[in-house]
Amino acid sequence: MNVLFLSPGFPAEMPLFTRGLAQVGAKVFGVGDQPRQALPSEARQGLSDYLQVRSLADEQGTIDAVRAWLRGRTIDRVESLWETQMLLAARMREQFSLPGMTVAQTVPFRDKEVMKQVVERAGVRVPRHGRARTMAEAFAAVEQTGYPAIVKPIAGAGSKDTHRCNDKAEFERALQATRHVEEISVEEYIEGEELTFDTICAHGNVLYQNVAWYRPKPLLLQHNPWISMQNIILRDLSTPLAKPGVALGLQVLKALSFTTGFTHMEWFLKPNGEAVFGEIGARAAGARLVHAMNYACDMDLFRGWAHAVVHGSLGQEVTRKYNAAMIFKRADGDGTVRRYDGLQSLLQRYGPHVANLELTPIGEPRRDWRKVIVGDGWIVVRHPDLAFTQEMADGFGSELKVVAS
Repeated sequence: MNVLFLSPGFPAEMPLFTRGLAQVGAKVFGVGDQPRQALPSEARQGLSDYLQVRSLADEQGTIDAVRAWLRGRTIDRVESLWETQMLLAARMREQFSLPGMTVAQTVPFRDKEVMKQVVERAGVRVPRHGRARTMAEAFAAVEQTGYPAIVKPIAGAGSKDTHRCNDKAEFERALQATRHVEEISVEEYIEGEELTFDTICAHGNVLYQNVAWYRPKPLLLQHNPWISMQNIILRDLSTPLAKPGVALGLQVLKALSFTTGFTHMEWFLKPNGEAVFGEIGARAAGARLVHAMNYACDMDLFRGWAHAVVHGSLGQEVTRKYNAAMIFKRADGDGTVRRYDGLQSLLQRYGPHVANLELTPIGEPRRDWRKVIVGDGWIVVRHPDLAFTQEMADGFGSELKVVAS
C-alpha cells in the first residue's frame, strides 16, 4: 500500500508514525514544509519519497504540487495525525478519489460547535454552548451558558487561547485576549475531573481503547506554572472513574461515523458520576500520551495505528499490565538548568517502576513550557496498583526540582 502522510517530521510524534507505516509494509510518501535534511531520522528512514512544499496552510497549492510530484504514481491512502492538517487531508482524498474521511466527515472533528451539535443530536450530554465572531454574539452566547464559562477557539487544539471566565469582567478580558481568533466557542464550565478516551479503529471496529486522567485539569496548569502536570493511563477501564467515559466515547464515535484511525476525546466526570462530552479529534493525542499508553501495555501503538490503517487490524495483543503516570516538569528559576534536587531519593524509592526519565540536561537553557508542553522533562512511572502509581507520580511532581538560574 502507498500512503501519503502529511507532515511526517512534525509534531514530535509524527516521525514515529511514519516509521510505523514503513514497518508494516507501506511505502510512505511524505509531504511537509520542512527540508528533508531537517526531518528526524525515524521519518527519513521510513520515507520512500518526500516532497517539501512552501506551506501546508496553502491547501490548493499543496494539492497541485502533490499532483505534479506524483507524476502518475498511485496513492492508496492519505493520512494525517496533526490537527491543523485534517481538512487538507480530506480535500486531498476527495480530489484524488481516495477512501477515508471526507471534508463533510472531517468538519465535525475540527469545528467545536458543529461537533457538539452532532453529538448532542445523538443524545450525548454536552456543555451548553454557542459560537461567536463578534462581541455581540459572544455576549448572547454567554447568556445561554451562564457563568463560569469557557472561551476557546472553534478550531483550536489543546488549551491554547482557552480561558475560564467566572463573571462578566473576566469574560470581557477573555474576549480581548482572543481578538486574534477569528471565531470562538463559548461553553458552560463543567466542574469535575477531566479525562480522555482514546481509540484506534479500523472499519468501524474499536481495536484499542484507553482512558487517561488529567491531574489537574489542563486549564489549571495553564495559569499555574509551578504545578507538575500528570497524565495517568488507567489500567482498569471498568472502574467508576473510567467506565462512564468509555460508554460516552463509543456513543460519540457512532454519532460521528468514525471508521479508521486514531481518536482522542476529552470528557468530564462530574461529582455525581455523570459523564459530559468535551471535544474529540480524529488524531492521536499529543504531549507524549501515546508513549504513556505504550508503557502501560508494553506495546507499540505508533505501529499499531499503522497496522490498522494498512491491514485493518492492530497486529498486537492488548494486555493492560500497568497504570502509567506521566509527569511533566517545569524548571524553578530562569536561565540555565543547574541541578536536579530530590532525584536520587526518588530513584532509590521507586527506581524499578520508572519506565522513562528525560530531563533538560544540566548546562542547557530551561525550556519555555508555554511553547513546549513537556517543559524541562518527562517521567513515566508504572505499577498495577493505581494508588501506588499516584503516590509515585505525586512524589516526582512535588519532590523533584529542576533548578535553573
